Order: sequence, then structure tokens, then C-alpha cells
Amino acid sequence: MTARKNVLIVEDDPLHQMMAGNLVDECGLAAICAGNADQALTILESRDDISLVLTDVEMPGSMDGLMLVALIHRRWPPIQLIVVSGNVLRENVDLPPRGRFINKPYPPHELVYALKLLTL
Repeated sequence: MTARKNVLIVEDDPLHQMMAGNLVDECGLAAICAGNADQALTILESRDDISLVLTDVEMPGSMDGLMLVALIHRRWPPIQLIVVSGNVLRENVDLPPRGRFINKPYPPHELVYALKLLTL
């Protein structure tokens, strides 16, 4: 039996965090949650088993989700990235080559597809 892959969900809204966590679990992945980028960095610095980061763009703390994904791409290049936002347009987002952007509110099947695609 192979270990489940870990997905770090960075979302300040508890309801969105819970919904994303449920979808991650339904995909057979393990959800780890952070309420902002600062918490996410603490988790990433203490663990080496995060396969994917799913982050919202707008959140409290020292950086937004776009700054977070740029930093993750530089420091942990193998980690896959999904960015979600209800206020930022896809064409205004500059993501690393393997990064995905999904508009909020997202249909669950769209997030599930991206999770499966990026954690194969």
C-alpha cells in the first residue's frame, strides 16, 4: 500500500478550507490546512512530504497567495501548485509552468480533476 500524498490547503475562510479538504480527501489524498501564507511556510519548512499546495490569492498575513506560490516554486520546485480566487482573473495571474488557476466558486469536479492530474 502506498502512502497518501499530502496536500497543503492555504485558505483563510473556514468554510472554503473545509470544502477543499473534503475534496482532497475524496481524491484519496491527505489534507493539511493553513489559514495564511505564514502558517503555510512554517508547515513547508517543517515537512518534506507536501506534494501539492492549493492556495487562495487573497488572505491575511505577510503575503498573498501569488507571492506564496512564487516563493514555493523557488524553494520547493517539485511541489505542484493550484491557485484559486474569486476576485482575481486568470489572465492576471503569472503562475509557474505546472501551476493551475481555478476561479471561485469552483465546481467540485474542476478541483478534483486538477488534484488528480497534478498528483499522479
